[in-house]
Amino acid sequence: MQQPIVRCGWVNDSQLYIDYHDREWGVPVHDDNALFERLVLEGAQAGLSWYTILRKREHYREAFDRFDPAKVAAYDERKIEELMGNPGIVRNRLKIRSAVRNAVAVLDVQREFGSFDAYLWSFVGGSPIRNSWKQLADVPAKTPISDAMSKDLKKRGFSFVGSTICYALMQATGMVQDHVVTCFRHRELAEATQGAIANN
Repeated sequence: MQQPIVRCGWVNDSQLYIDYHDREWGVPVHDDNALFERLVLEGAQAGLSWYTILRKREHYREAFDRFDPAKVAAYDERKIEELMGNPGIVRNRLKIRSAVRNAVAVLDVQREFGSFDAYLWSFVGGSPIRNSWKQLADVPAKTPISDAMSKDLKKRGFSFVGSTICYALMQATGMVQDHVVTCFRHRELAEATQGAIANN
């Protein structure tokens, strides 16, 4: 008899959420546009559920030019007003302005570090931190590393980048491996990471 698949406790029964957990969450991301997308969406989530944002993600991608930092950085007041009228995204003026401000900051980081990827991953030494939490309650909301990331991002002009948002970004983009040990993805991602290290 086939054993049921065990997932992390935060996953609901929506196929969209299941696919996100099974295919994306915790997988290392090294593309600048994708990292910028996750940063914007994690900031947009503030005060809301991630599921709400996940359901709006395709609308966000269309509204924000596939999260090309150079394009978003050029948004003017007219574009911000247009976005405020878009029902497919979270119509919060502070969050929309934050996305534009953060795009400008990403461009500055790219000039200094070569890529947004190199900058963000430097906080974990370039490799995922592998945790082995036994249950969801053990997983922290922030860590000293996310505190440091938040502080440095703010110094560089980013907004909506509190430590909790930064840790969620780290989890989502594979900088930390926070699938609980009973989740089938914990072993899969550990093996994939180990294989990547062995091949380098």
